Amino acid sequence: MREREQRKKVVMPGLVPGIHDLSSRGKDVDGRVKPGHDDLRERHPRRSPLTRFLMTLPAATVSFFFSSAPAIADLKICNRMSYVVEAAIGIDDKAATATRGWFRIDPAACRVVVQGTLTADRILLNARALGVYGASPIPQSGNDMLCVAQDNFVIAAARQCRSGQTQVPFTQVTPTQSPDGNLVAYLAEDSEYDDEQARLAGIQRLLVIAGYDAAPIDGVDGPKTQSALAAFLKSRGLSSDIVGSQNFFKTMVDAVQTPSATGLTWCNDTPHKVMAAIATDDGKAVTSRGWYRIDPKTCLHPDVSGQPKQIFSFAEAVDADNRIVKLKDKPLNWGGDRQLCTRETKFETSEQTDCGARGFAPTGFGAVDMSSGGKTLRFAVP
Repeated sequence: MREREQRKKVVMPGLVPGIHDLSSRGKDVDGRVKPGHDDLRERHPRRSPLTRFLMTLPAATVSFFFSSAPAIADLKICNRMSYVVEAAIGIDDKAATATRGWFRIDPAACRVVVQGTLTADRILLNARALGVYGASPIPQSGNDMLCVAQDNFVIAAARQCRSGQTQVPFTQVTPTQSPDGNLVAYLAEDSEYDDEQARLAGIQRLLVIAGYDAAPIDGVDGPKTQSALAAFLKSRGLSSDIVGSQNFFKTMVDAVQTPSATGLTWCNDTPHKVMAAIATDDGKAVTSRGWYRIDPKTCLHPDVSGQPKQIFSFAEAVDADNRIVKLKDKPLNWGGDRQLCTRETKFETSEQTDCGARGFAPTGFGAVDMSSGGKTLRFAVP
């Protein structure tokens, strides 16, 4: 096993992904025991203002210019985030721009996205987390609006979208050259996990979504994480050997996307993508939050913390262009009579009055009966 890199602990107030060079590390160590954990966190050296600025830019914002000579090397995207991601690349060559995706990449894994000789003016990237993580945790930015499709795609002329394609922001990336001669670009969070920490944080995150107490999600091993992982494996009848396998994240994602005997589960039985929102009443305030993407024929456990007195749910079907699906001129949605605030983009609010005045819209949520400890809501076409 390679020597673990020495790192500076960075507090993660929120997810701010970026793509940058992680090839050089300092050696200063300031280990600190975290409550509930029995491992030490490592420290980074202080970075220049420019480096710190680049690391705060969301979702791949560093420029990279190819020379006119072809680069004889593979281009890899490596994931040092605590999310299973899907990446799409754009190749900008003179007047033509093509896109291709989606490349699924687990935490601590790499994926070759371009093989062999490459001649291009620019390489661009867009990344998204799987729908299992709820409202997109990866901020999207970039100056190039290029076309993608919901499923795997290759689009030769990616600046003019056709039916079933949508425009999303792509940004130039800066690969670095690895010892084997290939070009590598890293997806990273503000926490700057190394591979070992990214993999563990990814496991912790899915355990929490599955309803196990593996918090905090920090990539640091300890009794809580081990206990939660053991309980997860036991409940699924899995051997501990599977944790080190290449398919372990697929196993975890599949488990999270199956109906559960505890907590709330949404299942999408329609042929459409479903966007869902949840609201919780803790006795003091009602907090609504969204959106969660639920792909066709999959299930999802929305994250619910604490012990809310009441849970509410709203969901609606959308097409490939994110327009509301209608049946007989009526929106295909699932909700109720409780008017709570939502908006089209990612949101979370504990204020449920004057929705319109605050840029929100009143939406009818339905109360969910959780008296049995678990509830599965299935969305189907009438």
